[in-house]
Amino acid sequence: MRALVSIFCIALAIAGCAPPPRTPELPPEPPPPIEVPAPTTTRGRFAIEADKNDTWNAVGQILVRTPGVTYEGRAQMLDLYSIRYRGEPWMILTRSLTLSDSIKKTTTEVTATTPKGAPVDNDAVAELLALLERELPAEIESVKAQFAAEKKAKEKAKKQKKKKSKK
Repeated sequence: MRALVSIFCIALAIAGCAPPPRTPELPPEPPPPIEVPAPTTTRGRFAIEADKNDTWNAVGQILVRTPGVTYEGRAQMLDLYSIRYRGEPWMILTRSLTLSDSIKKTTTEVTATTPKGAPVDNDAVAELLALLERELPAEIESVKAQFAAEKKAKEKAKKQKKKKSKK
């Protein structure tokens, strides 16, 4: 009996040293997806010292003659052009900046957005807006000259009409 008690004690001691049964480990949960907010500015956003209407008209002239740009529409009251460039739909916007301590002259900001109004930040936008920034000063002068010539022609026609009506 003593042998039986000894064997039982040894079995109990060995059982106490055994590791506990392992439960299968579940793989860790993946972290929640990180939502990247839309950019709040675009790389190509720029400002130019010029009147908003002159800038808007000049932007339109540049866009319609730029290869790869498909002109889809415009809204002067909203200061925008709807275009496609490299297969992507965009809106090109012009907006006046308020005169302040840092802005002393009439200045217009030109930027691109998605059709829903969210900022766009990609290489194509940066390329197109860099082209606009480079060509706008000369095109604005061209637009001003064109409007001045049209105004002069209207005034001349008006004077000639008065002369004819007096005869």
